[in-house]
Amino acid sequence: MTRVVTVGAAQLGPISRTETRASAVARMVVLLDRAAAHGCDFVVFPECALTAFFPHWYYDGEEEIDAYFEREMPNAATQPLFDRARELGVGFYLGYAELDVTDGSKHRYNTSILVDKGGRVVGKYRKVHLPGHRDHEPGRPFQNLEKRYFEVGNLGFPVFRAFGGIVGMAICNDRRWPETYRMLCLNGAEVALIGYNTPLLLDEAPELAHLRMFHNHLPMQAGAYQNTLWVAAAAKAGLEDGQALIGGSCIIAPTGEIAAQAISLDDEVIVHRADLDLISVCQKVNFDFAKYRRPDQYRLIADQA
Repeated sequence: MTRVVTVGAAQLGPISRTETRASAVARMVVLLDRAAAHGCDFVVFPECALTAFFPHWYYDGEEEIDAYFEREMPNAATQPLFDRARELGVGFYLGYAELDVTDGSKHRYNTSILVDKGGRVVGKYRKVHLPGHRDHEPGRPFQNLEKRYFEVGNLGFPVFRAFGGIVGMAICNDRRWPETYRMLCLNGAEVALIGYNTPLLLDEAPELAHLRMFHNHLPMQAGAYQNTLWVAAAAKAGLEDGQALIGGSCIIAPTGEIAAQAISLDDEVIVHRADLDLISVCQKVNFDFAKYRRPDQYRLIADQA
């Protein structure tokens, strides 16, 4: 019997630094309702979806930084999203800044969670590939201070049985690295969920600025194709307190084709009925690991080196 899961990617327009979490959550509830009306089984929200993407600004004080972080999930601000998901029977991926206090030690992570149709958290991932810089660089048109505000994730690339398939998660810059998809694939993932906040400007190499959207989609399409995965990616988009974010939310098939893509820089839901059995078809064409990946061959090459 064909296994089909209806996937939604819920792009968010800009969230200003003065917008409350309650306002952001209310917008996500609206998008969840739209997704449910299209029969979605689950919805992907962006990275750090509850606030402006604060690594684009320099903060010095601990209290000022911690104000962007969540100490528990769900909490009072996000509970309406969990409640509505349970009422609708629609799961979701949510990216947020996590403040973890273990044995009196404070740790900050760029985190995503997977929530099932009953509104229960069934999985957590912490971002591994942190981009940007650690120190304030006032000469830049904007900052990218993820290395200042976050620790490298310590959970690996786990996968979870949910929505009739096996689901893994990644966050933003993770999507540019082939190891992300290969680790998820080797762990059995059939669907990779990704949230991101990607600036339109590229001050390190402005001559490549015209390739921003191409380079946004390229690694996700390659990762989907080379690892026979469905990929659903949701962006923050538009002009966020002067920082332009790229958008381009998409759903990608294991053939590498973009099956659905956002057309705006605002709040928008895209939907696709993803056939999970297409994965086995694609594996037969090129990427049957059991057939083509022989560890003994690699050992022989290493021994001869």
